[in-house]
Amino acid sequence: MSECVTAERYCFLPGRDPVQRNVRVNIRSGSTSSVKESGIAWDAGLVVASPANAHDHGYGIRTLGFGCADDALESWIANLRLRPRTDPYLETLVAFGRLAKTGVGITMHCHNSLNVDQLVEEASAVVRAAGDVGIRLALSCPLLDHDPWTYGGPDQLRASVTPEDWSVLEPLIPRYGSIEAQLQAIEEIARRHQGGLVDVQYGPIGPQWCSNALLEAIAEASRGSGRRIHMHLLESPRQRRWLNERFPQGIVTYLDDIGFLSPRLAIAHGVQLERREIEILSDRGVQLVSNPSANLRLRSGVAPLSQAAGLGLDVALGLDGTGTDDDQDLWREMRLMRMLHGGRRMEPDYQAERVFHASTVIGRKVTGFGSSTDLTLIDHDRMCEDFLFDDIALTEILLTRMRAQYASGLIVDGNWVMREGQLTTIDFDGACRELLAQARADVPRLQGERKIAGLLHSAIRQHYQAFE
Repeated sequence: MSECVTAERYCFLPGRDPVQRNVRVNIRSGSTSSVKESGIAWDAGLVVASPANAHDHGYGIRTLGFGCADDALESWIANLRLRPRTDPYLETLVAFGRLAKTGVGITMHCHNSLNVDQLVEEASAVVRAAGDVGIRLALSCPLLDHDPWTYGGPDQLRASVTPEDWSVLEPLIPRYGSIEAQLQAIEEIARRHQGGLVDVQYGPIGPQWCSNALLEAIAEASRGSGRRIHMHLLESPRQRRWLNERFPQGIVTYLDDIGFLSPRLAIAHGVQLERREIEILSDRGVQLVSNPSANLRLRSGVAPLSQAAGLGLDVALGLDGTGTDDDQDLWREMRLMRMLHGGRRMEPDYQAERVFHASTVIGRKVTGFGSSTDLTLIDHDRMCEDFLFDDIALTEILLTRMRAQYASGLIVDGNWVMREGQLTTIDFDGACRELLAQARADVPRLQGERKIAGLLHSAIRQHYQAFE
């Protein structure tokens, strides 16, 4: 197999690098050489760096598919009970394959598991799925031990339901493994899988779901191992209010005091961050992963990215499993990022080059693959079929028109993952059919779960009315 692809246009990082014309690109090193011969059949009209999806959850069956419609975050979470029981390998094989088909070669997978006894084997299945698709995987291993269902604990819901309904809900309150057992499971996952195309990370779900003891243990473990941490932080307004009550000194100040903040930490969402908190995070070298579509769909708001950029906080971009059109299209997410934060002045508050820097350079940093040279091939002619001029800025073309359908190829670690629009590594359509069959086989159980989810959803909504 050739070590090079031929491209009419090559720009590794749009907004930073110049566009080179008529080149051969080495698929392992990224080095280029000119193509002199005429009449060549080009592999691609355009080749760029593959973007990184720096925060996601690996939904093979997407959330609306199992009845979890967009809602305020806290009540939306209640309906995640309706996620069907499927093979974790097959679930993530479809999720990762769907991403690869869009030209994305790196993803952060925040694994959704509450059972520490199953975590090691589930993680192995996820790693195998990523390997079979051929993408790079950052695996955020879940850690939580505090306040299930509601901030402050599930007993707060008792007043929002009838005694009869509480008798149904109470036995279902999650029970978590010990801090020691959870951390040991992650060490075992890292022992088995760390290296190559896999980066294992600590994944505290969020400070509202972690005890102080757990947060402090994670900080200490990360210092000792050098392993990265990936954590949700200050996503919704209700989280802001609750964390202000729990940490009067401020949640970011608390995390700083215990040594949690460092360049090894990435926080997802950060919608409710305030200026002083951004300054602290920036000073400590933390990265923020923004999820614009998810934050709009779950009514959390718009993150202060322009302010964050002005204060030097590194920003990456992630889909969080809830892209604008439910299609896991990171290119559309890049476009939304630019439009949401462009501002209203003559000069944009958030420049095009920042979007590409976020989706490549910082995304690779967050996922632990800072030096990767993975490539996405794009059908430039189809994307630009009505152009009158050949000198329109590439950043404008990509941030106005690029969509997943124009991604024609993906090369990860020097290997073809997608070629001519087709995955080379797996039978994606077959995997989708098999996963859907598994999910539909679980519908009889889910019919009973719908009543429980409805009770929980209603109780949570009523409880948080006081937070409005």
